[in-house]
Amino acid sequence: MTMTLTDIPLLSLITFLPLAGAIILLVLPRQGRAPWYWALAVTTATFLLSLLLFFGWRIGEPGYQFLELRPWAPELGLSYILGVDGISLFLVLLTTFLGPIVILSSWNSITERTTLYLFLMLLLETGMLGVFLALDLVLFYLFWEATLIPMYFVIGIWGGPRRVYAAIKFFLYTMAGSALMLVAILVLRYATGTFDLTEMLAKGPLDVNLQRWLFLAFALAFAIKVPLFPFHTWLPDAHVEAPTAGSVILAGILLKMGTYGYVRFALPLFPAAVQSLAGLFIALAVIGILYGGMVALRQRDFKSLVAYSSVAHLGFVVLGIFALTPQGISGAVLQMVNHGLSTGALFLLVGMLYERRHTRLLSDFGGVWAVMPVYGAFLLLTVLSSAGLPGLNGFVGEFSILVGAFQASRGAAVLAAAGVIVAAWYLLHAFREVMQGPLDKPENKRLTDLVKREVLILVPITVLYFVIGLFPNLFFDRINPSVIATQQYVVQAATASQVQHLLSPVTLSQR
Repeated sequence: MTMTLTDIPLLSLITFLPLAGAIILLVLPRQGRAPWYWALAVTTATFLLSLLLFFGWRIGEPGYQFLELRPWAPELGLSYILGVDGISLFLVLLTTFLGPIVILSSWNSITERTTLYLFLMLLLETGMLGVFLALDLVLFYLFWEATLIPMYFVIGIWGGPRRVYAAIKFFLYTMAGSALMLVAILVLRYATGTFDLTEMLAKGPLDVNLQRWLFLAFALAFAIKVPLFPFHTWLPDAHVEAPTAGSVILAGILLKMGTYGYVRFALPLFPAAVQSLAGLFIALAVIGILYGGMVALRQRDFKSLVAYSSVAHLGFVVLGIFALTPQGISGAVLQMVNHGLSTGALFLLVGMLYERRHTRLLSDFGGVWAVMPVYGAFLLLTVLSSAGLPGLNGFVGEFSILVGAFQASRGAAVLAAAGVIVAAWYLLHAFREVMQGPLDKPENKRLTDLVKREVLILVPITVLYFVIGLFPNLFFDRINPSVIATQQYVVQAATASQVQHLLSPVTLSQR
């Protein structure tokens, strides 16, 4: 008998390999580089394992693949269910791809409590992967919460001067949203009799009034995590105070948990509520795009500028989701990956500059290209990628979102397009401040260019800019079937909900 990929618990292996690596790390010798090499080996192995998902993918199938289903606590209605579809596939790959990169990026900058740091990083990876793979709502919630504590300690222990304040703010904001979501999950269990997402959807839409209340609870938790304007105030503090690797994980993965939550849970579970409130979320997304861009333009701290750019970029993602069109949602899914690559790389580049100069103020630089040409080339490509230059990854995602948004609201699409111009403005402004002009500060003349380790970190990210930008169908071919199925389900379920709602008084009177 020939064994295939579906015969092995591939998703469980991918999810829990970092956790197993974290536990083994605790018993390894803590001297020297042994913990670092171990963490790098574990994250690299996890990434290689996850590539089997891409190469074993059945293109054209909208449903979950590599599904794993086992009883967990039947008396409580809990099941261990993992699955991946076109919506979650590239978020899983993005998570595993960034795993070894964040370890390498911390190689010289983290010098205290290194074993604890690496343990938390591996623990965090398991939590993030679980969020994108869990199809039981309690399991999803447990993985969601499992990411909170490691990131709290990463910011609070290895962050900047205001790290404790930023860590507590991050914790309280996200915990408040999570608590509401937990209540909503319990109500869903009472209403449907199961925590299994697929079973919930098979039972048909909930009562419209109940949908609205539960949607608001889920939506608030996801809005804080995104963060959607006006729930974004925790983000700049967390980004600025976090160590470089923490900022990369925040921008690359953790923020995507909110936007992913909208697509995976909020849209199909509460279709009527989503349709009735989509205009509000589109408005908030557009405000976030313009507000985030204008505030980023005024920042003098390079890292703070990148942090506010996330508010703007994720506004695009939310706009695409709530446009409720296949192009908008597919663009949003791809843009989640693009933002993870481009903004993650921007944080890496800012961190590399900070390690050399110990300042992030734009005014402290100027003319750096003369002494750091390799760094300048990577920064330029990343800035252009983030600004959405055609041929690079950012363009594909933003264009698809704008096409989808135009079908839903032409005004919103036009305003969002203006946000693209603002993004190019603040990104090119930052690049000019750092890299161009006269090299007139003595400290900058002593700067050294990138070392091999740093080039090794940046090359694969840069390659992906071009792969996504030039061959987008490699990604859309896998994303679109799941997105179209979800979008059609939402439209049909929303209609069914409204009909059910209109008929319910008649039905009750007949009883």
